Amino acid sequence: MPDLTIVARDGTEHVVEADDGLSVMEAIRDAGVDELMAICGGCCSCATCHVYVDDAFADRLPSMSEDEDELLDSASRRRPQSRLSCQIPFDDSLDGLRITIAPEE
Repeated sequence: MPDLTIVARDGTEHVVEADDGLSVMEAIRDAGVDELMAICGGCCSCATCHVYVDDAFADRLPSMSEDEDELLDSASRRRPQSRLSCQIPFDDSLDGLRITIAPEE
C-alpha cells in the first residue's frame, strides 16, 4: 500500500498507508484524521476538503477540473498548491505524497 503523509493544522504529521484507489480525502478520513469536514462526501460541490499538495508532487496529479478551480476560488486561503482532496485519486504512483490540511474557513 502506498504511504500518504498528512500534516494536520497544528503541524502534527501522520504517515499512513492508504488503500490504492481511494481519493486522498477518503484516505485522510479512513486514517482517522478528523480535520476535514468533507461535507459533500467527495462530489466536488464544496471546498471543505481543501489541502495543500507538496510541490514535489504537483506535476504528478491529474489536472484540476473547472468545478474544482471555481470552488477553490471561493477559498480565502487558496495557494498555488491548493487542491480539493476529494479530487485526487490516490494510488501507487503517489506513494510518499505529502499534503497539508488547509486552515478552516
